[in-house]
Amino acid sequence: MRGAAAVFSKDLYSELRTRYALNSLIMFVVVTLSIILFSTAGESVSPSLAAGILWIIIFFAAMSGLSRSFVSEEERGTTMTLQLWVKPSSVLLGKLAFNAVLIYVLNILIISAYLLTMQSFRVQTPFIFFVTILLGSFGLASASTFIAAIISKANSKGTLYPVLSFPILLPLLMSVIDATRLSVDGASVFEAFDDFKIMLSYAVVVTTAAIVLFDFVWRD
Repeated sequence: MRGAAAVFSKDLYSELRTRYALNSLIMFVVVTLSIILFSTAGESVSPSLAAGILWIIIFFAAMSGLSRSFVSEEERGTTMTLQLWVKPSSVLLGKLAFNAVLIYVLNILIISAYLLTMQSFRVQTPFIFFVTILLGSFGLASASTFIAAIISKANSKGTLYPVLSFPILLPLLMSVIDATRLSVDGASVFEAFDDFKIMLSYAVVVTTAAIVLFDFVWRD
């Protein structure tokens, strides 16, 4: 855990110094929300559609920023240093912790802006919405971090990342969109239990698989 904390601190300090990922994510969210507002001006958007649009924004925002966790190491030539001084599992956990913090901060900004701009999006069951954001964001960070490690040595990183991520994240996206729709419709907590189980199982399975397989990905 000491190695993971060191990797997390390094990435956090680098991001606070350059603000590369955060600035690009914020600009993406602003542009995307502006396009949605212009395209839906004067039209009412159903709550179910608004829930889907929210997670589309979150997904593509994550695709534009989370890949930097490993790509930046390749660009700076620091991959070999990490391989020599830190255990693979510590590298993965440190990167995962940083991406999780980044996606949670991003989601706070996205949801705040979304609630202010989308009049049809009103959460009726806050507990469902909170748990969905909590579990869904962690599952998204976990899968995105491992995929970023896989594509970090490829030539066409920007193309491969969303292409590989979408089929892997599809089960999670379907669950979080459905649970968000239930929270907007005012459903009871019990109706969202199935979605919660899928999100929790997804996060556990993906994180476990990443820890087991990361050594081979990192060394090769």
